[in-house]
Amino acid sequence: MKIQHTIKYIALGVALGFGTAQADDKPVVGLIMKSLANEFFQNMLEGAEAHAEERGDYELKAVGMQNETDFESQINAVENFITQGVDAIVVAPADSRAMVRPLKKAAAAGITVINFDVALDADAKKQQDFELAFVGPDNRGGAKMAGDALAKALGEGGKVVIVEGNPGADNATERRLGFEDSIAEYKLELLDSRTAHWETEEANSVFSTMLTAHPEIQGVMAANDSMAVGVVKALEAAGRDDILVVGFDNINAVGPMIADGRMLATVDQFGTAMAANAIDQALEVVAGGAPLEGWVKTPIELVTQ
Repeated sequence: MKIQHTIKYIALGVALGFGTAQADDKPVVGLIMKSLANEFFQNMLEGAEAHAEERGDYELKAVGMQNETDFESQINAVENFITQGVDAIVVAPADSRAMVRPLKKAAAAGITVINFDVALDADAKKQQDFELAFVGPDNRGGAKMAGDALAKALGEGGKVVIVEGNPGADNATERRLGFEDSIAEYKLELLDSRTAHWETEEANSVFSTMLTAHPEIQGVMAANDSMAVGVVKALEAAGRDDILVVGFDNINAVGPMIADGRMLATVDQFGTAMAANAIDQALEVVAGGAPLEGWVKTPIELVTQ
C-alpha cells in the first residue's frame, strides 16, 4: 500500500515529503530515483525509508518518475530541492547527460550532490567543468557475469539477442558493453540488439518482434530484470521453453523464474541498500567530511539456480 501511495504522488509530479526544507535542525536529504513502477526502485525506496527511520538523524525527501523515460521529472525535482535549500541531493540519473547541468547548479548552490546507481556522462561533466564522484556498481562487469553464465550454457556459436535499457543512461551502455564482452570472448552470434527502455511491457513487445524475426534465438541478455520478465512472458505466450534468459537486478519477481528454470541467472546489485549507502556518504560530507572522489564501488553478485 505504501508503494501504491508513492506512485500516486509521483504521477502527480509531487515529491514525497516536499515542504519546509529543515525539520528540527536535522540535515535534509533529497533522494531522486528512477521509475517507481520498477520493483528495483520500489525496493530502493523502502530501504531508504527504513534507513532514515533507523538513523533518525536526518529528514528524507524522496521523488521518483512516472516511467523510465520521464527524466524531466528528475530535472524538476532538482530545481525544487534547490529552492527548498536541502542539504544534500542523492540521485540515480535517468539520463546521464541531461542531469549534469541541473546537478551542477545544485552544487553551485552549496548542496552536497551524490551520484549513485547510474553514472553521469564523463564527457558531459567535462563540458560543464563539473567533477562529481560516482557511488555504484560495475555495470559492465556485472553484465559480463550474467553474459558469461549464458555463454557457458550455450557454448560457442550460441545465437543471442540483447534487450537494452535507456540509450541515454550510462548503465544501459555499460551493460550492453558487458554483454558484448561475453559475446566476443565466448564466440557467440549476436542476432539483434534493441532497447526496451527498462520497461516490462515494451520488452515483451520488442522481444516478440525479435523472436518472429529470429526464431533460431537460443539466449536472451536483458539489461534489467523488469525487461527479463517481459521476455519470459513473451516466451510463455509463444510456447518456447528452449531459450535461456539472463537479467540484472535480482528483483523479487525473478526469484521463482530462476528457481524453476525460466531464467538462467541475474545479477544482484543490492538495491535495497544502495540508496542508504549513498545517503550515508552524503551525510558524512554534510557533516564536514571530505568530498567523495572518483568511483566508490558497490557490490554485485551473480545469482543462479
